[in-house]
Amino acid sequence: MRHCLVVDDSEVIRKIARHILESMHIEVTEAENGQEAVERCVQRMPHAVLLDWQMPVMSGLEFLGALRLATKGDRPHIIYCITENDPNEISRAFMGGANDYLLKPFDRHSLSSKLSAAGLA
Repeated sequence: MRHCLVVDDSEVIRKIARHILESMHIEVTEAENGQEAVERCVQRMPHAVLLDWQMPVMSGLEFLGALRLATKGDRPHIIYCITENDPNEISRAFMGGANDYLLKPFDRHSLSSKLSAAGLA
């Protein structure tokens, strides 16, 4: 079964993502900040990560750097979730290691299409 880590400081966003992903038969783990997400990845590497960009403790960009160091190259497909279509922020995410991005709020169709494009759904 495919496994996705949802990283967002908003419990509402995590619950919405969980509902969508589980309806697609994808196992879900949650983290509310980047540091917690790194710990989850070290424990068990997911196939995909839905990653918020602005969080307390450790931001999405900081998570991307920490993930590279913590996992020695073993990386999931990372979908960077943003609230505005800022080309500079998207570029920074890609340079940091994100594979794709998704505007919030997202729905089942938009999330499913991103996962399908990555061969994960």
